[in-house]
Amino acid sequence: MIWFALIFVFLIIEAITLNLVTIWFAFGSICAYITSYFTENIIIQLIVFVITSAVSLLLTKPLVEKYFKKNKVSTNFDRIIGQIGIVTKTIKKHEGGRVKIDGKDWMAISDKEIKNGSEVEILKIEGAKIIVRKKEK
Repeated sequence: MIWFALIFVFLIIEAITLNLVTIWFAFGSICAYITSYFTENIIIQLIVFVITSAVSLLLTKPLVEKYFKKNKVSTNFDRIIGQIGIVTKTIKKHEGGRVKIDGKDWMAISDKEIKNGSEVEILKIEGAKIIVRKKEK
């Protein structure tokens, strides 16, 4: 009965999220549920659950990601990642500074102090601020 309940739990979570988060575990639960008819050994059932979930995840996740990335619309903000900007207000360690990139002013943070006028590489965007590191010469 546990496997039967898990099937529904994983399917409900999947229906709520719509992001293919638990479908592989639902499949593993189905296989473990079927296995429970042949053996009462919970260890064997768990092994079947883990192996079928892992194999289905490994086989289908790359295909699913490829499909969804193809339909992903990139925003203008994404294009600044990897570009070089100029620090307009000194960035102190773990405190915000300012960086100008592509004609726009951004709040920026770094794990090291970066002086005004330095060139920085944009690593990623987190909310309304960018994460940068000093550009190596």
